[in-house]
Amino acid sequence: MTAKQRAYSVHLLTATGAVLSMVAMLAAVEAKWALMFLWLVVAFIVDGIDGPLARRYDVKTHAPQIDGVLLDLIIDYLTYVFIPAFALFKSGLLPGWTGWIAIFVITYGSVLYFADRRMKTKDNSFSGFPSCWNMVALVLFALKPDFSVTLGVVVILAVTMFTPLKFIHPVRTERWRNVSLPMALAWTAFAAWAAWTDFQAGALIHTGLMITSLYLIFAGIAQQIVPQRA
Repeated sequence: MTAKQRAYSVHLLTATGAVLSMVAMLAAVEAKWALMFLWLVVAFIVDGIDGPLARRYDVKTHAPQIDGVLLDLIIDYLTYVFIPAFALFKSGLLPGWTGWIAIFVITYGSVLYFADRRMKTKDNSFSGFPSCWNMVALVLFALKPDFSVTLGVVVILAVTMFTPLKFIHPVRTERWRNVSLPMALAWTAFAAWAAWTDFQAGALIHTGLMITSLYLIFAGIAQQIVPQRA
Protein backbone atom coordinates (compact mmCIF):
# COMPACT_ATOMS: atom_id res chain seq x y z
CA MET A 1 0.00 0.00 0.00
CA THR A 2 1.12 3.55 -0.65
CA ALA A 3 1.43 6.12 2.12
CA LYS A 4 -1.76 7.78 0.89
CA GLN A 5 -3.69 4.51 0.91
CA ARG A 6 -2.51 3.69 4.42
CA ALA A 7 -3.51 7.13 5.64
CA TYR A 8 -7.00 6.90 4.15
CA SER A 9 -7.36 3.39 5.57
CA VAL A 10 -6.93 4.88 9.03
CA HIS A 11 -9.73 7.37 8.35
CA LEU A 12 -11.92 4.49 7.17
CA LEU A 13 -11.15 2.60 10.38
CA THR A 14 -12.09 5.63 12.47
CA ALA A 15 -15.33 6.02 10.54
CA THR A 16 -16.45 2.51 11.51
CA GLY A 17 -17.18 4.06 14.90
CA ALA A 18 -20.26 5.66 13.38
CA VAL A 19 -21.63 2.24 12.40
CA LEU A 20 -20.73 0.83 15.81
CA SER A 21 -22.57 3.71 17.49
CA MET A 22 -25.66 2.99 15.39
CA VAL A 23 -25.80 -0.71 16.25
CA ALA A 24 -25.18 0.18 19.90
CA MET A 25 -28.07 2.64 19.78
CA LEU A 26 -30.35 0.04 18.18
CA ALA A 27 -29.54 -2.31 21.05
CA ALA A 28 -30.18 0.45 23.57
CA VAL A 29 -33.59 1.26 22.10
CA GLU A 30 -34.55 -2.37 22.70
CA ALA A 31 -33.10 -2.20 26.25
CA LYS A 32 -30.45 -4.79 25.38
CA TRP A 33 -27.92 -3.07 27.63
CA ALA A 34 -25.27 -5.78 27.65
CA LEU A 35 -25.26 -5.91 23.84
CA MET A 36 -25.14 -2.12 23.68
CA PHE A 37 -22.06 -2.05 25.89
CA LEU A 38 -20.37 -4.80 23.89
CA TRP A 39 -20.66 -2.62 20.77
CA LEU A 40 -19.40 0.37 22.76
CA VAL A 41 -16.40 -1.64 23.95
CA VAL A 42 -15.61 -2.50 20.33
CA ALA A 43 -15.88 1.21 19.49
CA PHE A 44 -13.62 1.96 22.46
CA ILE A 45 -11.00 -0.43 21.09
CA VAL A 46 -11.18 1.16 17.64
CA ASP A 47 -10.79 4.58 19.25
CA GLY A 48 -7.75 3.34 21.13
CA ILE A 49 -5.88 2.11 18.07
CA ASP A 50 -6.80 4.62 15.37
CA GLY A 51 -4.92 7.49 17.02
CA PRO A 52 -1.53 5.75 17.12
CA LEU A 53 -2.11 4.56 13.54
CA ALA A 54 -2.99 8.09 12.43
CA ARG A 55 0.27 9.41 13.88
CA ARG A 56 2.30 6.52 12.50
CA TYR A 57 1.00 6.97 8.96
CA ASP A 58 0.88 10.76 9.20
CA VAL A 59 -2.70 11.23 8.03
CA LYS A 60 -2.41 15.02 8.21
CA THR A 61 0.18 14.90 5.43
CA HIS A 62 -1.04 11.99 3.32
CA ALA A 63 -4.83 12.30 3.74
CA PRO A 64 -5.45 15.96 4.58
CA GLN A 65 -8.83 16.17 2.83
CA ILE A 66 -10.43 14.43 5.81
CA ASP A 67 -10.15 16.10 9.21
CA GLY A 68 -9.34 13.15 11.45
CA VAL A 69 -9.72 15.17 14.65
CA LEU A 70 -13.22 16.30 13.70
CA LEU A 71 -14.16 12.80 12.58
CA ASP A 72 -12.97 11.40 15.89
CA LEU A 73 -14.86 14.01 17.92
CA ILE A 74 -18.14 13.35 16.12
CA ILE A 75 -17.90 9.63 16.79
CA ASP A 76 -16.68 10.13 20.35
CA TYR A 77 -19.70 12.28 21.15
CA LEU A 78 -21.99 9.48 20.00
CA THR A 79 -20.19 6.60 21.70
CA TYR A 80 -18.79 8.35 24.77
CA VAL A 81 -21.65 10.70 25.55
CA PHE A 82 -24.98 10.43 23.73
CA ILE A 83 -25.62 6.68 23.91
CA PRO A 84 -24.41 6.24 27.53
CA ALA A 85 -26.61 9.18 28.61
CA PHE A 86 -29.59 7.54 26.92
CA ALA A 87 -28.81 4.25 28.67
CA LEU A 88 -28.59 5.83 32.12
CA PHE A 89 -31.89 7.61 31.51
CA LYS A 90 -33.88 4.66 30.11
CA SER A 91 -32.44 1.81 32.18
CA GLY A 92 -33.95 2.87 35.49
CA LEU A 93 -30.59 3.38 37.19
CA LEU A 94 -31.59 7.04 37.52
CA PRO A 95 -35.36 7.14 37.99
CA GLY A 96 -37.61 10.16 37.57
CA TRP A 97 -36.09 13.59 37.91
CA THR A 98 -32.60 12.18 38.53
CA GLY A 99 -32.52 10.82 34.98
CA TRP A 100 -33.38 14.23 33.55
CA ILE A 101 -30.59 15.84 35.54
CA ALA A 102 -28.14 13.22 34.29
CA ILE A 103 -28.94 13.55 30.59
CA PHE A 104 -28.82 17.34 30.84
CA VAL A 105 -25.45 17.61 32.59
CA ILE A 106 -23.91 14.83 30.48
CA THR A 107 -25.03 15.95 27.02
CA TYR A 108 -24.92 19.72 27.57
CA GLY A 109 -21.68 19.76 29.53
CA SER A 110 -19.92 17.33 27.21
CA VAL A 111 -20.69 19.18 23.98
CA LEU A 112 -19.18 22.32 25.50
CA TYR A 113 -16.18 20.33 26.71
CA PHE A 114 -15.58 18.79 23.30
CA ALA A 115 -15.53 22.26 21.75
CA ASP A 116 -13.09 23.67 24.32
CA ARG A 117 -9.68 24.25 22.75
CA ARG A 118 -8.09 23.91 26.20
CA MET A 119 -9.15 20.30 26.74
CA LYS A 120 -5.64 18.93 26.08
CA THR A 121 -2.64 19.61 28.33
CA LYS A 122 0.98 19.93 27.27
CA ASP A 123 1.70 16.30 28.14
CA ASN A 124 -1.24 15.06 26.02
CA SER A 125 -3.47 14.49 29.01
CA PHE A 126 -6.92 16.04 29.46
CA SER A 127 -7.75 19.15 31.42
CA GLY A 128 -10.96 18.17 33.18
CA PHE A 129 -12.85 14.89 32.99
CA PRO A 130 -12.78 13.90 29.29
CA SER A 131 -16.46 12.93 29.04
CA CYS A 132 -15.78 9.18 29.07
CA TRP A 133 -19.38 8.47 30.04
CA ASN A 134 -19.32 5.11 28.25
CA MET A 135 -16.79 3.88 30.80
CA VAL A 136 -18.67 5.42 33.73
CA ALA A 137 -22.02 4.02 32.62
CA LEU A 138 -20.63 0.52 32.12
CA VAL A 139 -19.22 0.45 35.65
CA LEU A 140 -22.51 1.76 37.05
CA PHE A 141 -24.45 -0.92 35.16
CA ALA A 142 -22.10 -3.58 36.53
CA LEU A 143 -22.12 -2.42 40.16
CA LYS A 144 -25.69 -1.05 40.29
CA PRO A 145 -25.20 1.32 43.24
CA ASP A 146 -28.06 3.23 44.84
CA PHE A 147 -29.49 5.91 42.53
CA SER A 148 -28.18 8.63 44.85
CA VAL A 149 -24.62 7.33 44.43
CA THR A 150 -25.07 7.10 40.67
CA LEU A 151 -26.40 10.65 40.49
CA GLY A 152 -23.58 11.91 42.71
CA VAL A 153 -20.94 10.29 40.50
CA VAL A 154 -22.50 11.81 37.36
CA VAL A 155 -22.79 15.31 38.81
CA ILE A 156 -19.28 15.33 40.32
CA LEU A 157 -17.66 14.12 37.09
CA ALA A 158 -19.70 16.62 35.06
CA VAL A 159 -18.41 19.44 37.26
CA THR A 160 -14.82 18.25 36.93
CA MET A 161 -15.03 18.65 33.15
CA PHE A 162 -14.59 22.37 33.76
CA THR A 163 -11.81 22.25 36.33
CA PRO A 164 -8.01 22.20 35.86
CA LEU A 165 -7.88 18.66 37.24
CA LYS A 166 -5.79 16.44 35.01
CA PHE A 167 -6.95 13.12 33.56
CA ILE A 168 -4.46 10.90 31.75
CA HIS A 169 -4.68 9.57 28.23
CA PRO A 170 -3.46 5.96 28.72
CA VAL A 171 -1.69 5.92 25.35
CA ARG A 172 -0.48 9.50 24.86
CA THR A 173 0.44 10.54 28.42
CA GLU A 174 4.05 9.37 28.68
CA ARG A 175 4.39 9.65 32.45
CA TRP A 176 3.45 6.33 34.10
CA ARG A 177 2.46 4.92 30.72
CA ASN A 178 4.03 1.56 31.60
CA VAL A 179 1.30 1.31 34.26
CA SER A 180 -1.49 3.30 32.62
CA LEU A 181 -1.59 1.35 29.36
CA PRO A 182 -1.85 -2.08 31.04
CA MET A 183 -4.52 -0.63 33.33
CA ALA A 184 -6.52 0.57 30.33
CA LEU A 185 -6.16 -2.80 28.61
CA ALA A 186 -7.24 -4.57 31.80
CA TRP A 187 -10.24 -2.25 32.12
CA THR A 188 -11.24 -3.08 28.55
CA ALA A 189 -11.00 -6.82 29.25
CA PHE A 190 -13.00 -6.53 32.49
CA ALA A 191 -15.61 -4.36 30.77
CA ALA A 192 -15.99 -6.73 27.83
CA TRP A 193 -16.36 -9.72 30.13
CA ALA A 194 -18.88 -7.92 32.35
CA ALA A 195 -21.02 -7.01 29.33
CA TRP A 196 -20.62 -10.47 27.76
CA THR A 197 -22.05 -12.06 30.93
CA ASP A 198 -24.90 -9.54 31.11
CA PHE A 199 -23.25 -7.99 34.17
CA GLN A 200 -23.32 -11.28 36.09
CA ALA A 201 -19.56 -11.80 35.98
CA GLY A 202 -19.13 -11.88 39.74
CA ALA A 203 -17.10 -10.09 42.36
CA LEU A 204 -13.67 -10.67 40.81
CA ILE A 205 -14.50 -8.94 37.52
CA HIS A 206 -16.38 -6.15 39.29
CA THR A 207 -13.45 -5.58 41.63
CA GLY A 208 -11.11 -5.41 38.65
CA LEU A 209 -13.39 -2.85 37.03
CA MET A 210 -13.37 -0.76 40.17
CA ILE A 211 -9.60 -0.84 40.66
CA THR A 212 -8.76 -0.03 37.04
CA SER A 213 -11.44 2.68 36.89
CA LEU A 214 -10.17 4.37 40.03
CA TYR A 215 -6.63 4.34 38.64
CA LEU A 216 -7.69 5.87 35.32
CA ILE A 217 -9.70 8.55 37.10
CA PHE A 218 -7.15 9.54 39.71
CA ALA A 219 -3.75 8.92 38.05
CA GLY A 220 -3.68 12.35 36.41
CA ILE A 221 -4.62 14.10 39.65
CA ALA A 222 -1.90 12.12 41.41
CA GLN A 223 0.59 13.32 38.79
CA GLN A 224 -0.37 16.91 39.60
CA ILE A 225 0.32 16.25 43.28
CA VAL A 226 3.49 14.17 42.93
CA PRO A 227 6.29 16.21 41.31
CA GLN A 228 7.99 14.65 38.32
CA ARG A 229 11.65 13.80 38.72
CA ALA A 230 14.00 15.79 36.54
